[in-house]
Amino acid sequence: MLHERDPELALVTTALRDARAGRPSLVLVTGPLGIGRSALLQRLPAHVADEGARVLRANAAPMEQDFGFGVVRQLLDSLLAGAPRELCERWTHESAGFARMTALADEAGPGPEGHAAAHEPALGGLRSLLEDVCADGPLLILVDDLQWVDTPSLRCLAYLAKRLRGLPAVLVCALRDGEPRGRHPLVGEIADAATHRLPLGPLSAAATAETIHDHLGEPGHEDFVRACHDTCAGNPLALTSVLQDLAAAGHRPTADRTEAARSARPADLRERLARTVRLQPPAVRDLAAALAVLGDHGDPALAARLAGLDPIGSGAALRALGELGLVADRPPEDRTAGPRPRFAHPAVRDAVHASMTVTERERLHDRAAELLYRTGHSDEQVAAQLMAGVTSRHPWAVGVLRAAADTALRRGAPEAAIRCLRRALLDGSLAGEARARLLIDLATAERGLDPAACERHISQAIPLLPTAGQRAAAALRLSPAVLDSTPHSAVDLLRQAAAELGPPDALEGAAREVALRLEARLRQCGVADPAELASAVERLHAMGEEPPTATAAERELAAVLLNAAVLSCRLPAADVTRLARRILEREPVASARVYSALPLTTVALVAADSVDAIGSWLSVEQRLGGRDATVADAFGHLEQAMVLMGRGRPAPAHAHAEHALRLADAHWRELGVASTIALVFTALEMGDPARSVRIPEGASRRRSSCLALTVGLQFLGAAVDAQQGRWAAAVETLMAGGRRLEAAGWRNPVLFPWRPRAAGLHHRLGDLRSALALAEEERLRAEEWGVPVAVGRALRLHGTLVEGEAGEALLREAVGVLRGSANELELARTLLTLGRRLQGRAEADGLLREAAALATACEAPWLAERARRGGGGGARPKDALTRTERRVVALAGRGLTNTEIAGELGVTSRAIEKHLTNSYRKLAVSGRRELIAALPRLQAVKGG
Repeated sequence: MLHERDPELALVTTALRDARAGRPSLVLVTGPLGIGRSALLQRLPAHVADEGARVLRANAAPMEQDFGFGVVRQLLDSLLAGAPRELCERWTHESAGFARMTALADEAGPGPEGHAAAHEPALGGLRSLLEDVCADGPLLILVDDLQWVDTPSLRCLAYLAKRLRGLPAVLVCALRDGEPRGRHPLVGEIADAATHRLPLGPLSAAATAETIHDHLGEPGHEDFVRACHDTCAGNPLALTSVLQDLAAAGHRPTADRTEAARSARPADLRERLARTVRLQPPAVRDLAAALAVLGDHGDPALAARLAGLDPIGSGAALRALGELGLVADRPPEDRTAGPRPRFAHPAVRDAVHASMTVTERERLHDRAAELLYRTGHSDEQVAAQLMAGVTSRHPWAVGVLRAAADTALRRGAPEAAIRCLRRALLDGSLAGEARARLLIDLATAERGLDPAACERHISQAIPLLPTAGQRAAAALRLSPAVLDSTPHSAVDLLRQAAAELGPPDALEGAAREVALRLEARLRQCGVADPAELASAVERLHAMGEEPPTATAAERELAAVLLNAAVLSCRLPAADVTRLARRILEREPVASARVYSALPLTTVALVAADSVDAIGSWLSVEQRLGGRDATVADAFGHLEQAMVLMGRGRPAPAHAHAEHALRLADAHWRELGVASTIALVFTALEMGDPARSVRIPEGASRRRSSCLALTVGLQFLGAAVDAQQGRWAAAVETLMAGGRRLEAAGWRNPVLFPWRPRAAGLHHRLGDLRSALALAEEERLRAEEWGVPVAVGRALRLHGTLVEGEAGEALLREAVGVLRGSANELELARTLLTLGRRLQGRAEADGLLREAAALATACEAPWLAERARRGGGGGARPKDALTRTERRVVALAGRGLTNTEIAGELGVTSRAIEKHLTNSYRKLAVSGRRELIAALPRLQAVKGG
């Protein structure tokens, strides 16, 4: 698999023909490490096989330089296989002559004259021997890695290079660029005698593509080829090593494997490069180590200072690294600046690190940290060097690490901040309050990603702080519970801090602020306890009609108390809206509210069917942030999801919740619980319970302790059961979740509308009495809460269950109420229900058209399609279903289960579930039972 070397191979072939005609030559093949010199020499014997040439080959090695005449012996030993007896005897004689040459050269002393005089007789015998060998045809002599050839063999080769005239032979020597021994005088003599020089260049992109096809067995995607070519810089050794690694891992050369190609670090390549680095002079090794330690932040002058080299020495070392092919110039970001060296392949940096001992690396990183600090580099750059070592002797190290952590937090990288602060804790000079402050900073960074570690470090810091106020403020750094529950150990810390500080009314200034925030946290911790919920509402009433909201702590407490009133419906919705808006009016946009209970105001406004205020507030906040890189950004997406749900747009709400979950995974895993809750309820609202709802690890651990998540997942399971026709199981699960909410005192019909779903299931089971009872309960709760979306939904439920004019009147009333709601999807559903009830009357088509238009605006195509079909303008059922869906529906009609249908069609049960879900939507049925009932109509349409 030798690509783009045809001109070099052709030149050697031509040289052999010229040698047969009496014109011998010496060909010198040069190039950096891995460029393919050895591969070219390996290919030559097969390539010139038709020329009838005798081939002698020798490979030099670094460890064999002390083996006198080792390379010459390799060349001549190949003559012994099948050689005549007299030739073998001559070789034995010549071998003895070589031994005598060495002894005579040592006696003659240094100097070219002494060596020449001592070697002349034996070298003449060597040439005579080669003349005899060439009698039957030309001779091709191949010597690989000339820079490693032992000195006596170099003398022989230099002698021969000057005396090729009259000898029908071609001598081909491969010389690696950049090696110090390549500057040996004898190597220089051989190079000067070269008839042809063949400097090998890197592979082109086309040759890279061919090599990829050779190794991986198929053409590579252009992005994959570009990644391999750019990363390996056309170096055949690097490229083949990367491809072998990728092939071993089962990767194909596709576009989605581009990053794998860029990040590959083949172990064999690293070891070979490390051996090359170890063989370099100290100055070259030191500069390579400095470049590896500094990474992308070091310019040549900085690397030279770290390596302890003057400009002349560093320039020579850098040139040597470039000739070896280990470094290349990187275009400068600033066009006025000079180029900066970069390693030719990522594995080079690994190799340089591998060539150093642990002690050397530790010492070099420490020196690099000091150099970067003294030259004014950024705290994060200095911190990266400090963290590469175990300890540091610098008095400024802790300050730099803390500053770097603060920078990392501001740019949305809490993991980097945590690493910096944990490294700072290793400094043994910190004690008392200084250590406590560092522990608190670390806990602050950890509270989103690792709440257990956050709590542990806060508990370690509190005893080290001198005052009750400081200890209370430290306790507030614990991750706040917004929709999730708080561990008992964390609650104990908060209670102890609050008890030590005293009641807020007895305090002033900063101490009162801390006490109010502690009260807010503790009250939120009891949100699932009906007694605590009632106590919180009493506290809110005690504050009067205008609860204080001037300070951040007052707003946080008001938000928590307001949330208790919302969940329990113990405050009129109008009062909830008024207080929530007051909180928002006084809260700065893009504040640190994410680490408080203030996001509960969003929940309150959604529950109060008053999302206009929070919608505009969030829009401003998102414009100010807009980076999608921080915890605040994740919270912004989650709040946007809640607002969109309040407006009846579950599909875009689901997208925002998924975005929040992705950011939560990266920045604040505890936020994953709230994001999962949002995903569950948006999936339910879309009528798509089978929609993939990924439950992250953090949410799974809190599943039993977080009431909203537990109940939401119960509702989701019930919806799946209902969709698959398991009505009894679905209603039992729904009722269990509803009873759980009631037991906790959570009675809000907007946030948890479980009764309408349970009533619908009872109706399908034929239990109209239970359905009406639930509908009546829902109506009473909705009227008690008093917001349009809840009242309108309850009226639609009741109107659906009641036949005749009474039911029609309830539906008309529901439409009128919902026209005052922000939730347009609920209005669309009610218009659809009323339009179907009035089917055949003049106003029915108008109602259905309006329902379809609203559903389309809400990005609810499933509902829009049902509205269009209800008006007779949509696709016919047989056209709505695909061929596979029709087969699945037919098999379901015969009573087969999902598993049995999957076996019949040779697909997965999940695929059958998806086809049935789509069929339910298209046929405007809610489950398997209604589907079976609709089959005669479907068959009739199909037959027609």
